[in-house]
Amino acid sequence: MTTPITKILVANRGEIAIRVIRACRDAKITSVAIYSGCDDTAYHVRLADEAYWVGPAPSRDSYLNQRRIIEVAKISGAQAIHPGYGFLAENAAFAKLCEDSGIIFIGPKSETIALLGDKLEARRTAIKAGLPVVPGTDFDITDMSQVKQNAQEIGFPILVKAAAGGGGKGMRVVRADDPLEESIASAVREAGSAFGDGRVYFERYLERPRHVEIQILADMHGNAIHLGERECSVQRRHQKVIEESPSPIMTEELRSRMGKAAVDIVKESGYIGAGTVEFLVDQDRSFYFLEVNTRLQVEHPVTEMVTGIDIVREQFRIAEGQELSFRQEDVRPYGHAIECRIYAEDPHQDFMPSTGTITEYREPAGPGIRIDSGVLSGSEIPIYYDPIIAKLVIWGRTREEAMERTLRAVMEYRISGVHTTLDFACAVMRSRGFILGDYATDFIDREFPKRDFVCRDATVEERAAIAAILYEHLSRHKVTTTMARTPQDDSGWKAYHRARGVRRLNGGR
Repeated sequence: MTTPITKILVANRGEIAIRVIRACRDAKITSVAIYSGCDDTAYHVRLADEAYWVGPAPSRDSYLNQRRIIEVAKISGAQAIHPGYGFLAENAAFAKLCEDSGIIFIGPKSETIALLGDKLEARRTAIKAGLPVVPGTDFDITDMSQVKQNAQEIGFPILVKAAAGGGGKGMRVVRADDPLEESIASAVREAGSAFGDGRVYFERYLERPRHVEIQILADMHGNAIHLGERECSVQRRHQKVIEESPSPIMTEELRSRMGKAAVDIVKESGYIGAGTVEFLVDQDRSFYFLEVNTRLQVEHPVTEMVTGIDIVREQFRIAEGQELSFRQEDVRPYGHAIECRIYAEDPHQDFMPSTGTITEYREPAGPGIRIDSGVLSGSEIPIYYDPIIAKLVIWGRTREEAMERTLRAVMEYRISGVHTTLDFACAVMRSRGFILGDYATDFIDREFPKRDFVCRDATVEERAAIAAILYEHLSRHKVTTTMARTPQDDSGWKAYHRARGVRRLNGGR
């Protein structure tokens, strides 16, 4: 039985609130925004059909104020709540509160969020579903007398992780000569402070893994599919900053196995809605289950750009009780997409947040460019929330074309008044590791140990070096190049442009 939704409350702010509000408008659904004391003139408030104040600026008093949000939903007549990402998106108690209040929570059921939000339970579910997992404990560390024995059985280095956490909090890498009990105690304290749950566990630490995730959709009728992968290995402080699809290391065989694994855990857990199954991939392309994000991901536009599927609209359909609008065989990704998260941060100061007023804001334009932004000129970047300004999402027919367009778009972007990560995105597009698709989760520390991110035109020497890198790589992997015409000279930059015609790079499509 389907329940048509005519009004949705968006329990979030910034660019993700605007993304959902636009999807509401496309679906002819009335949108309801909420706002805190410092967001009364924010862009998402102006764009929504209705808007309601929910509390003072601190998120605990506003965007995390569960009772007030439910109250506003009832006052406004909203039938459903979309949580976006962050804040209450993966809060099982809030999903349960919505269910008990007769309000549709646009996401998984509360019990599924609770199951998969606990990393230990998620790990056990993955093992039950037959997914490969990194060797480690499948119980929380409460008996310290067993800790050293467990660590020796697993093998150093090990990674201590918070059972209830994410975002790198409560996480410690411990090598053989490190003080194990001290590291665990520190992780327990941090996890308890961040999540109110001090349970931790550990698993073998993979050196230089890649972080690859699979987007999934599942409806109430037993249909579950995947939409391919996203490469998310460019990270700072265990948080993604640049993503792309397809992954440069992906093959059809690997994609098929990872996609099946993602669907298997979805079915095992009774998952309903949009979500993401995350994996670590080691240097021999063996993959291991990491976690399930029971929400819409920040980087979902990357998948939308290569598949043409509106994931938020599918969330609406699923919440109404409808079947998915397509089958697995209908999903046929085309081209290549890159997302650069533009933060109000100073990358030269190890990505320290930068607050203040945006005095100038001008977005780039042109073929293949999508901007999911939450600001305008005059917008404030407050101290209370995640400092994301926008997501620059670029599509091209090939990875090379997508990188070119990304570089042009970054250099056209104008944001004044606060520091941003635009220079960082520019530097990444010009880095050897990213150009070759040869990078892992330690990419930033390895490529930019001094945080010397510079956005400028490449010199002739740098262009020649890029060309040499590409040709060496292409020769080693015997990749065929195509080019409409032969350049007139043999300069490094001309050689680079010849290499741009490549349609396959390092196993990518």
